[in-house]
Amino acid sequence: MSKIYELRVYTCLPGRLPALSKRFETQTLKIWEKHGIRQAGFFTTLIGESNQELTYLLEWDSLAERETKWNAFQSDPAWIAARAETEKEGQIVANIASSFLVPTSYSSVK
Repeated sequence: MSKIYELRVYTCLPGRLPALSKRFETQTLKIWEKHGIRQAGFFTTLIGESNQELTYLLEWDSLAERETKWNAFQSDPAWIAARAETEKEGQIVANIASSFLVPTSYSSVK
């Protein structure tokens, strides 16, 4: 079976995208690595509806793997502390949209 890709789009509160990017770069990715969470790319919006969005893809072997690893990450004391520390000056994310994608037979990504 093909990998499953989770597309996540974070819409930040005005002016808070730099704080979100810094949190991913300096803290979140290290915690993901500990839990075996694999990212397939991060993107900001150059042209589109909002330039306050961070979009990224996660790669999963199955929905069961996603549930196990994501739940472990969400309950990790290091993540809880990092999130609280980086939100001391206020909330960063206004909305999170998540979709689960499977590659087509003709996709360059399998």
